[in-house]
Amino acid sequence: MNVLKGIITEIQSHEGISLVKLKSNENIFTSIILDVPDYLKENNTVKIIFKETEVIISKDLNPSISVQNQIYGRIESIKKGVILSQITLSIGEDKIQSIITTNACEQLDLKENQNILALIKTNEVSLSAYD
Repeated sequence: MNVLKGIITEIQSHEGISLVKLKSNENIFTSIILDVPDYLKENNTVKIIFKETEVIISKDLNPSISVQNQIYGRIESIKKGVILSQITLSIGEDKIQSIITTNACEQLDLKENQNILALIKTNEVSLSAYD
């Protein structure tokens, strides 16, 4: 599980659904939340949580797509397995993991130290109180 520290910068709510914008270092994240808990207030620090399997890797650094969470980074390491590959990404001061198929890793010809774009759908980003 990827866990980053973030600060809530904006909350937009309508009919029980909230779009929460956060800043983690220089990266901006968005998350869709149902029933906003008490700890979700602007300027509060929270945990930004998302699964490794939800991190999409793109070599196109400027795609025209609807995915809101577009994080620039660099491939730090690749551990290839028979079916799945684990990719460690440096995004500023933080590191996150992505798990993609080894076939996709090879088709993209991913290499260490390569600049990439990590994509995470808004509905796949969870938030939690920061302890």
